[in-house]
Amino acid sequence: MSGAMTSPVLFHLDEAVIGYGSRAVLRGCQLSIATGEKVALLGESGAGKTTLLRQLRSLRPADVAWCPQNTGLVPMLSVFHNIYMGRLDRHSFFYNLLNLVHPLAQPRDEIAALAQQLGLQEKLFTSVDKLSGGQQSRTSLGRALYQQRPVFLGDEPVSAVDEVQADQLLQLICARHETMVIALHDVALALRYCNRVIGLQGGRIALDQPASACDPAELLRLYAHA
Repeated sequence: MSGAMTSPVLFHLDEAVIGYGSRAVLRGCQLSIATGEKVALLGESGAGKTTLLRQLRSLRPADVAWCPQNTGLVPMLSVFHNIYMGRLDRHSFFYNLLNLVHPLAQPRDEIAALAQQLGLQEKLFTSVDKLSGGQQSRTSLGRALYQQRPVFLGDEPVSAVDEVQADQLLQLICARHETMVIALHDVALALRYCNRVIGLQGGRIALDQPASACDPAELLRLYAHA
């Protein structure tokens, strides 16, 4: 992104090669993301969005609320308990065990309020294996939001919900996080909620510019095979 950054840099990659084991997915990644930026990652499936998000997460794990595309929910546990798992590392084993057996007042109230915002208030103590795909996706998002960390990294967190719900959920994510990097397929949502767009194509960063300068037709070309 052109221009000097005035906010602290959170993530920096310098000609990085990123991948899995010996397989490089992205090459020559030159990238800095500063506090306060809301960044959309665009590109077709397999372009490297997930790979880049995981790399960013590895740089500042303590600061990141992570919402993966594969929800990783525990099917036999309730919505409440799956969301609560976002803060397991903040409490002792015995506190967590007690909360599993009999939800305590403070986390119950906190998670009930969050579930209300996610449209899950009627499902709070329903096991997630009985939920629809969209409800499971919102539960996974709730777990990330419950972490209350300053940076949100999301891998298609609204892909399983309809357009109205996607709009509401992105409003919620933006309101709760100063900084956001989120993989999306919906160009209109990217331009509405992000101030910067990074496009991936052909194993490289093909586009990096302010959302206000983006041409939607140009962004759609990211979904054409290179």
